[in-house]
Amino acid sequence: MFDDEAPKKLKTHEVGMLIDTMSVDELSERIGMLEAEILRLRDAIEARQKTKAAADSLFKF
Repeated sequence: MFDDEAPKKLKTHEVGMLIDTMSVDELSERIGMLEAEILRLRDAIEARQKTKAAADSLFKF
């Protein structure tokens, strides 16, 4: 009926959040998450640029 496990914290990072109490391992983990997010965003930009380039070439007069 009762869950003995403590609720798991979501591992997220917010720009400007307090980092003073984080360990080196926690900070390194945050850097890894942010680097992965940067790659994801760059991939999204690249996909949109390709779509736009294809549309531009299709409608070029």
